Amino acid sequence: MRNDNRMFKKILIANRGDVALRVLRASRDLGIPTVSVHSTADNDAMHVKLADESVCIGPPKSSESYLNVQALISAALVTGADAIHPGVGFLSENADFAEIVNAHAITFIGPSPEHIRTMGDKVAAKQAAKNVGLPLVPGSNGEVKNLTDAEKEADRIGYPVIIKAASGGGGRGMKVAATKKELSEAFSSARSEAKAAFGDDKVYLEKYLTNPRHIEVQVFADAHGNVVHLGERECSIQRRHQKLFEECPSPILSSEQRKRIGELSSQATKKLGYLGLGTIEYLYENDEFFFIEMNTRLQVEHPITEMVTGLDLVCEQIKIASGAKLNFEQQEILFKGHAIECRINAENSSTFLPSPGKIDTFHPPGGPGVRIDAIVYQGYKVSPFYDSLISKLIVYGKDRETCLLRTQRALEEFIIEPIDTSIELHKKLVCHKDVMSGNYSIKWLEETFLQNT
Repeated sequence: MRNDNRMFKKILIANRGDVALRVLRASRDLGIPTVSVHSTADNDAMHVKLADESVCIGPPKSSESYLNVQALISAALVTGADAIHPGVGFLSENADFAEIVNAHAITFIGPSPEHIRTMGDKVAAKQAAKNVGLPLVPGSNGEVKNLTDAEKEADRIGYPVIIKAASGGGGRGMKVAATKKELSEAFSSARSEAKAAFGDDKVYLEKYLTNPRHIEVQVFADAHGNVVHLGERECSIQRRHQKLFEECPSPILSSEQRKRIGELSSQATKKLGYLGLGTIEYLYENDEFFFIEMNTRLQVEHPITEMVTGLDLVCEQIKIASGAKLNFEQQEILFKGHAIECRINAENSSTFLPSPGKIDTFHPPGGPGVRIDAIVYQGYKVSPFYDSLISKLIVYGKDRETCLLRTQRALEEFIIEPIDTSIELHKKLVCHKDVMSGNYSIKWLEETFLQNT
């Protein structure tokens, strides 16, 4: 089918796994041919099998394949792709990569390199958020360079405090100090970990909230000054700062709170001059929202927003990158029902150790309101080289109770054998009284659930 002449001729998908499949499907729905890149470890991956074209860009090691900028640009030029979708992870929030893509007259499907760079530096992101009126967790005014300054800031902020890597993410370079005595070791450890993980030992301090929720707001902006928000997602069930279970909308926000944080996020996005899809993340405690960061890419948990809004976020992301206007206004976005996402990882539900290997049996659940975004199939070999996420179970219901019951049923139907997966963990989790009531925080999984199972 011929695509709209305003659209791209061909999109190269610079990623792997379920996100590569997601982008491929959205591109197909828009009539745009795709190019899948892959490492030798992913020769049999579904995103390679289904793409119009595929290019092997290197060996299994990510630095020699999915992070190999030269190989990715070469693949785009050789295949005639005029756009690159970076997906999630890898180079999706790498400002240098976005600049290089644009310099080759190829469209980077994402925000500007300037916004990626600003939001990728946690100190700069906090300042930008402050400038556009977003509420911040009390903390240091930028980088804290030495222990003496850290002690002064901690005394001013009040213990407990958390030391965070300026270039951090995924919980790395983050340490908590409850007292001045603990601060010295935590400060040194955070800097060392940040240097090792990100090549940058800059850190800053924030007040450590005792029992917050993690709530994020999906925003969308086009190049014509139009901005909308697509509601919030509750992402508080996490292990080591990695999300495992998300729902939309949050079970604890009132309609007034939901409206307030949505409008605030839209206004801030507009003031930033942001373009494309983005997510503003907050900690929420005692009816107060505090900005954490802005993710300048597609989120893993985007499907639950799609379920309650009826919008295809990836299709819209591609359209906006091609220069199109948003074809809906805020008042036209209707939020209906409730959605839950369970991240199915190839890991043991008790030890959380990775479990690569061949899948002999794959039986996904079905029925009304059940969606599976999976990279696996019967006979597929889960690689030890990459992230352990192999599937996402997304469930929709007319209300939260219906959605929870449907999620329980879907998990009982879901079979992936013989490797270990987090399906068993989710079976227990979704039946827990605290999850059923919505009474949980970002500490709940590790401090309550896992301690008692």
